[in-house]
Amino acid sequence: MESTISSSLSGSSSSPLLPSPSRRLGSKSQASVSFPNLRHPSFKSRTFPVPSFWRQNKPIRSQSSNHQPHGDGFVLEDVPHLTDFLPNLPSYPNPLQQSQAYAVVKKTFVSSSDAVAQEVVVQDDSPRGVHFRRAGPREKVFFHSKEVRACIVTCGGLCPGINTVIREIVCGLSYMYGVEEILGIEGGYRGFYSKNTLQLTPKVVNDIHKRGGTFLRTSRGGHDTHKIVDNIQDRGINQVYIIGGDGTQKGAALIYKEVEKRGLKVAVAGIPKTIDNDIAVIDKSFGFDTAVEEAQRAINAAHVEVESVENGIGIVKLMGRYSGFIALYATLASRDVDCCLIPESPFYLEGQGGLVEFIEQRLKENGHMVIVLAEGAGQEYIAQHMHAAGEKDASGNKLLLDVGLWLTERIKDHFAKGQKMAINMKYIDPTYMIRAIPSNASDNIYCTLLAHSAVHGAMAGYSGFTVGPVNSRHAYIPISRVTETQNTVKLTDRMWARLLASTNQPSFLDRNEMQQRVDLINSNIENTSI
Repeated sequence: MESTISSSLSGSSSSPLLPSPSRRLGSKSQASVSFPNLRHPSFKSRTFPVPSFWRQNKPIRSQSSNHQPHGDGFVLEDVPHLTDFLPNLPSYPNPLQQSQAYAVVKKTFVSSSDAVAQEVVVQDDSPRGVHFRRAGPREKVFFHSKEVRACIVTCGGLCPGINTVIREIVCGLSYMYGVEEILGIEGGYRGFYSKNTLQLTPKVVNDIHKRGGTFLRTSRGGHDTHKIVDNIQDRGINQVYIIGGDGTQKGAALIYKEVEKRGLKVAVAGIPKTIDNDIAVIDKSFGFDTAVEEAQRAINAAHVEVESVENGIGIVKLMGRYSGFIALYATLASRDVDCCLIPESPFYLEGQGGLVEFIEQRLKENGHMVIVLAEGAGQEYIAQHMHAAGEKDASGNKLLLDVGLWLTERIKDHFAKGQKMAINMKYIDPTYMIRAIPSNASDNIYCTLLAHSAVHGAMAGYSGFTVGPVNSRHAYIPISRVTETQNTVKLTDRMWARLLASTNQPSFLDRNEMQQRVDLINSNIENTSI
């Protein structure tokens, strides 16, 4: 990995300095230290090799104007800028300076020195740690409004809020920056080279936020970097907005790299999407609140059903391939759930301390029970019983077995043996109903902020970035940071303890087994294909 120090030859030496951008050493990102008397917000205009004594296995500290280290451990994980490879790119005054909407705003533009801390809870003697560049409008932009030809594409599975993001990107570009040329790429990444496009205007997208799904349609797989960039180049597109999950964002990173290689003035912005809330770094993914809210309807229906019969057992299967956040939060919000099973925490059926023993106990106490089950829970256990092959979908995701139907049948078989107890089993799978609904009010607002942050970043010349809230402040994040790992429920954190206390269910694991399971989950999450 080549390390560089970036500095500028412009600006006054007496100007206040921002602590230097830096990549974490040991990651795949390029490490750099910057001195910020620069004429544009990329903080990179010239690069020089880093002396060997800088290449240490620790974050590079910031530098002040007299080149003395602050010693505060400040690290800025910066995102690429078009001037990194197009140094003579002209800048323009931001059109928001003339905006009537922003006329009353006390501080219209985000300062180039604003950063968002990844960790908000620190000790008095701890270093300041990793920060990300704060999202928002900049005083200077690197695209003239009339020259912008933007495109928007949606990839992967459905999620509440996709249409809101599309709408607000279009309206943000049009109303805030006066952009007139906006294309919608239909059908995911394949749409780039299958010539399926729509001309998008605020009028065209006016009411799409009221619908579920994606106005532009979607698909899995189909990523061909060279074909996509060829098409971008042929059509004269210079801003690309990519809405999708882990695999989609990896594809966005490859598109940016190819754009940089060809020296094209094209800003590539990612908007992370996953209903499972498994994207790293950001506080949560859009559509998650809507999913949890809609899951309540299924849980409530199951509770009504089982409460109305003798020995009623209700199983509700929710989304959560590798991460059980929807099941966790829906359970905590409901208060009608007796047991929550997620991928991060294994369970076993028979024997002392097993699930069926707990079911028997709860039926004797209450006469009914509700189980919430994430789709990825118990997959290793099921595969052993069914001798299933590890098939994958077009995105490279392992195809999951239906744990809900499997668990339903196993519980029925258990209670049928020896006529132990007559039970009434109810199974509800609302997965596609949840995925297909429009986003609620909270997610609509969140999607608006995501879209506007992406638009501001692209207009300011940033590229190869994704957007999202970090400690409730929107930031520009290197794509590699949100794709290098997946966010999972930590069994050793307080939130899982709150769930166990709420449901009064057994954990099925002791403390050592919990930590072993955490390590196993982290090592077994496969890299998703594009």
